[in-house]
Amino acid sequence: MTTPTAPTPLADAVVPVDVVVIGAGQAGLSAGYHLRRLGFVPALHGEGVTSGGARDVSSRGGATEGPAGAGTYVILDAEPGPGGAWRHRWRSLRMATVNGIYDLPGMPQPEIDPCEPSVDVLPAYFGDYEQRLDLGVLRPVRVAAVRRADDDPAGHLIVTSDAGTFAARAVINATGTWTKPFWPAYPGQASFRGRQLHVADYVRAEDFAGQHVVVVGGGISAVQLLEEISHVATTTWVTRREPVWRDEDFDPEAGRQAVALVEERVRQGLAPLSVVSVTGLIWRPELRAAAERGVLDRHPMFTRIEPDGVRMADGSLQRADVILWATGFRAALDHLRPLHLRGHGGGITMDGTQVAGEPRLHLIGYGPSSSTVGANRAGREAVVRILDHLRSPAFGRDEADPAAGRLVGAAVER
Repeated sequence: MTTPTAPTPLADAVVPVDVVVIGAGQAGLSAGYHLRRLGFVPALHGEGVTSGGARDVSSRGGATEGPAGAGTYVILDAEPGPGGAWRHRWRSLRMATVNGIYDLPGMPQPEIDPCEPSVDVLPAYFGDYEQRLDLGVLRPVRVAAVRRADDDPAGHLIVTSDAGTFAARAVINATGTWTKPFWPAYPGQASFRGRQLHVADYVRAEDFAGQHVVVVGGGISAVQLLEEISHVATTTWVTRREPVWRDEDFDPEAGRQAVALVEERVRQGLAPLSVVSVTGLIWRPELRAAAERGVLDRHPMFTRIEPDGVRMADGSLQRADVILWATGFRAALDHLRPLHLRGHGGGITMDGTQVAGEPRLHLIGYGPSSSTVGANRAGREAVVRILDHLRSPAFGRDEADPAAGRLVGAAVER
């Protein structure tokens, strides 16, 4: 079976569906897996949107039903093929150096050559997963906006996209961060005569052969690319804070504590930190070798950018041909702006995967679930909690409903 293509858009069609999943990276596929386990079926499995799908969605109720009363879902993905952000990683990122990729739920990764590029291995794995589980991902579909149909807290969420409009009883957002690279602003930035690029634009070290590259950032990507580029170019590493290094991988308890720190921030409505910002960097053999060569001699952040380089904190000018911004990403949530979710703390107040006060909307791959293992667990939590709300009397389906009983009784992998 091939992955369904995006349905043909019809301006006047509104397709009712129980759950819309936005994004088919690791978090979105995890949500699809748990929806399938609970009996949900694709609403548009290889079918186009037709005018017969239109319905008045100004009031609650009107749930779509699949075979034997099961609920329906759609997974909308903006990419032209499977793999999510892994489709865009640089080819030199091998499976041996990928930072902790966990299996998708229900299907272990195949045996692989650790020297294989992740950009080849992981999209193929995701694509095989989609087909074996018959998830019915629709792509390429870009979601423009999510808004409330009306003031009814148990009403529909309207998802508008370039493949049509969906009236959802619940939405799982799994859009990740790759499409929102963060570029800090520094004085004189526009005057630089060399090249500036973000990690999202990086292709290969050979592009910088014989040049001097200033790498900005204290995360995993920064140190990996520093090590790689240093073999063909000279480098300078600058960060805002002194990096924290660890001599060994985290044990499960240390990992849970790190995730708990990130989770506490989003519970308070603060902008999420990356998990690595609280876990630190792991010394690996290639990085120790780079440190011995002086590649990982860290400098404080420069104060401004000048035409020929950067003005360092000590006042000296570091000449540079390239500035590589390894400064991370932000959550890709622009399509959720009509919901006015952000608070005074700059983030979205969360209750687990659920947006606080909005049981119809779950964010996975956000904050503490941005790691791959966190994304798997978040997909399960979001689906279970959505099901609990969909079967409540306030949402038009209670436990006495035979269809609801079939769904509630379905097994969920714990």
